[in-house]
Amino acid sequence: MADVVVDPGVPPDDAQLLRESRRVLLRMRQGWVPEPRRSMSGARVRMVSAFSTVAFFGLLLGLGNLGRGLGLLMAVLFGIPLLIVLFVRNDLPGDEEEDFERDVYDQLRWYQGRYVLTEDLDESAGRLLRRAQRAIAAVTNSRVNAEGLLDDVRNAVMLPAQEWEIARLLAKLSALRAKHRETVSLGLTPEVEAVAAPLARALDSSEEAVVARVEALERYAGNVAEAERAYRAHHQIEELRGRLHQYEELVAETGADGFAVPELDRLAADADQLEQALRRSLSSAQEAFRSLDP
Repeated sequence: MADVVVDPGVPPDDAQLLRESRRVLLRMRQGWVPEPRRSMSGARVRMVSAFSTVAFFGLLLGLGNLGRGLGLLMAVLFGIPLLIVLFVRNDLPGDEEEDFERDVYDQLRWYQGRYVLTEDLDESAGRLLRRAQRAIAAVTNSRVNAEGLLDDVRNAVMLPAQEWEIARLLAKLSALRAKHRETVSLGLTPEVEAVAAPLARALDSSEEAVVARVEALERYAGNVAEAERAYRAHHQIEELRGRLHQYEELVAETGADGFAVPELDRLAADADQLEQALRRSLSSAQEAFRSLDP
């Protein structure tokens, strides 16, 4: 199940970045802000220092006639590779990671409030979101959806919107519930308790409303599962019926007509019944889907 639920209104590329940047998002949740960019990275500062040292000693050795050759040799052997590393190579991995996280931060800070992390949810809310996600996955991964027997276009729009709305509401509920518990844990006077009790009931009522949304998704997924079973059985029967003449030919040649013919007749009847069951299942699934439409 997704650890980051993103508002469907976020552009697809940015939404994918949000889903892939969970670690950075968690750090941002904890108040992390990257340090400003440095004009020169630590790695490059060290390289410049090393090059300067080599050049200095090369110059000292080159002051005398006897050391001139050695000084030039040191400049060639150490100076040129350092120059290549300094001006051609990128920073070391640690610096690259810092730059990447800084770039991610710059992009993602604009989407505050348009994503929900599983860490934003308390235990009860987390269970509800997982139930919703399982129901949505059951629908979107079904064969009847892939074959277009459901309203796959509306599914592609409606189901992500339902997941986002449920995750968003559960995140708000979790945050308010945590604050409420923190307040009442300190002990309440009778006057404050009279105010806190209705607020606690409001939290419970809100959770019940989200539960109703999740249960509607689960009913839809259940109807889709029934249609999936009927669809699979229908295709299996059709495959068998397509080979019916081979069975008839075989039993005729073997003289087993009295035993097998009634079974073959029932096979044809079952195919018709399954086709009707498939239609009923699809109709029920579509009816359940309409109940999700706000």
